[in-house]
Amino acid sequence: MAKQGTNSTESPLLPHPSTPHFTSTSEVPDREPQDYILLPTFPRGRRRSLLRYCRCSSSLLASATVLALLGLVLFFIWPSKLEMRTVRLKFDRVRVSTQPAVAVSIDLHLRIRIRNPNFFAFHYDGLFVAVGYRGEPIGYILSTGGKVKARGASYVDVELQIDGVQVLHNVFYLIEDLIRRSIQFDTITEVKGFLHILFFDIPIKGEFSCSVDVNPENQTTIKQYCYPE
Repeated sequence: MAKQGTNSTESPLLPHPSTPHFTSTSEVPDREPQDYILLPTFPRGRRRSLLRYCRCSSSLLASATVLALLGLVLFFIWPSKLEMRTVRLKFDRVRVSTQPAVAVSIDLHLRIRIRNPNFFAFHYDGLFVAVGYRGEPIGYILSTGGKVKARGASYVDVELQIDGVQVLHNVFYLIEDLIRRSIQFDTITEVKGFLHILFFDIPIKGEFSCSVDVNPENQTTIKQYCYPE
């Protein structure tokens, strides 16, 4: 039996491998590196605590701001005490008569300085001045009213004349002081008024006292001491 020979002209069973072809040979350009920020992640419970803390801090800051503003407003509108002092105190006449009864005659000149430290004007109806001897009143006078501008000062002149006022309870002390040539008189100066703040009238007053030793022969002041009430 003869073997069947193979034909060299027949096509192979598997195709020949083909050479790969590349469409582009250009290189990809390098890109610049980018910066990244890594944020830590918080648990939900901690995040809620932070939010609650921020809200509490904001509330406290707002409350502190309101209190500071309120304190500033009160500082400006809260009334301060008036400042008063004697600029001049002079006895032009001091006479003590013993017949028919022990009596005193006085001519007194006063110049009072009133300072208003408030941020609103001070209105007053009058200045009250009283004179006494050892706690016993001798006489008084009420001057006319006026106005002291905000954070300003005003001067008030007062003249008091007392003729033959009888001394009842301190007769022996008065005769003794007359012999020693030193009579001590007490003066009380008082002013009352109000501060007009917005729609309100806030009452305010000032007062001070003086103790004066006077020589009845030449009407000179031996000693003088004044103090606020």
